[in-house]
Amino acid sequence: MTDMPDPAQNLIRFGWEEWVALPDLGLPALRAKVDTGARTSALHASDIETFGSAQAPQVRFTVHPVPGRDHPVIPCSAKVVDRRMVTSSNGESESRYVIRCTLTVGGDSWPIELTLTNRASMASRMLLGREALKDHITIVATDRFLQPELSYDVYASGRVRSAAPNRALRVAVLSRENNYSTRRLVQEGEARGHTVEVIDTTRCYMAINAMAPEVHYDGARLPRYDAVIPRIGASITAYGTAVIRQFETIGTFCVNGSEGITASRDKLYAHQLMARHKIGMPNTAFASSPKDTDSLMRLVGTAPMIVKLLESTQGKGVVLAETKKAAQSVIDAFRGLRANFLVQDFVKEAAGEDIRCLVVGGKVVAAMKRTGAEGDFRSNLHRGGSAQVVRISKAERETAVRAARAFKLNFAGVDLLRSESGPKVLEVNSSPGLEGIETATKKNIAGLLYDHIAERVRPAPVRRGKLI
Repeated sequence: MTDMPDPAQNLIRFGWEEWVALPDLGLPALRAKVDTGARTSALHASDIETFGSAQAPQVRFTVHPVPGRDHPVIPCSAKVVDRRMVTSSNGESESRYVIRCTLTVGGDSWPIELTLTNRASMASRMLLGREALKDHITIVATDRFLQPELSYDVYASGRVRSAAPNRALRVAVLSRENNYSTRRLVQEGEARGHTVEVIDTTRCYMAINAMAPEVHYDGARLPRYDAVIPRIGASITAYGTAVIRQFETIGTFCVNGSEGITASRDKLYAHQLMARHKIGMPNTAFASSPKDTDSLMRLVGTAPMIVKLLESTQGKGVVLAETKKAAQSVIDAFRGLRANFLVQDFVKEAAGEDIRCLVVGGKVVAAMKRTGAEGDFRSNLHRGGSAQVVRISKAERETAVRAARAFKLNFAGVDLLRSESGPKVLEVNSSPGLEGIETATKKNIAGLLYDHIAERVRPAPVRRGKLI
């Protein structure tokens, strides 16, 4: 006769308080009060805000898992499965968002529903109601911590950051154009479950004050974004960087900060910055007085040479002067227009080609060689140039990374020339286009950018001493 299993042996014993984990939310340790008198489970949450479409709404919120402590702060997001009225033990009713996530206790895990509410006045950051308790759980009301104990110290280690789940983000793309790059950023972000909103930079306006700085748009305050991707056109650099500074003041992660964008757009300052960081570049000279024309050209070298407007973009305002006399004529013409310009050595061995290195998060993720159209020394794709994937050297890779770092840019297009004396940086672009390099390299650059954003907005571990 076969012995029947004893149901009592399969029972899980819970005390009135237990250590639990919510791995889907990036919460590896929480103390939860077990209350069979409550039907619905609840999690202490703040900054609760819905986002996404009406058909598939999501909610994001922050959790302070350690009672009585402001840190750590764990950002979370989840799909909204319901919204219901919940009556607390003191008789007050509140409409709460309901989410679904995995509960882990000891070595056992199962899905539960959670309501989000403010439990700041409660000793436990989580309430475990009877709907979340499985049939084979028995409650020992006189005991606590009958399951394996956890520790808040996990939040003071790198593990909480590395184990944080990929959560849905709310991202703003600052752009005035419906071009390939903007569309790809929206497409890739939404494919990853993020909400991506395109914001016309010039229609933003700011409430500048010490206590509650805000960015407004079309008559309403913009929501709190997890990240901002600036795509600021050269014609609105001043206003665009002011908007980015406002987001930085609020504390929003901006893929490229205002300081880096401003530096990259000022070609004179950009070259001075690269010189300060000992980054190779063509010999460059700048002067204001027309009396210094000959001396200016001598500083650069012999003809041919490049005369470049400081405000030039996409190859516009860049002239190749093949003789000294031609250079004098171009310089005189630019001065007659009261235009600011640089004079640079022409790197003959580059032969009308340059290398665009795409740097994301301090790494070169893609590179292409751009060749100018027939008879044009400029290799810009907007001017009819062509592109193909290229293998770059270690020196070129290191130069591109150093250049992006000098400008404090997380996302940059670094244009290099191959010269006999090594790679020379032509320009650092803070709003590099995606179409040319994605087409040439067949790489998902937009996806790599979102990988970097997700990494940057993960919760950072706090110093261990704060939790003791």
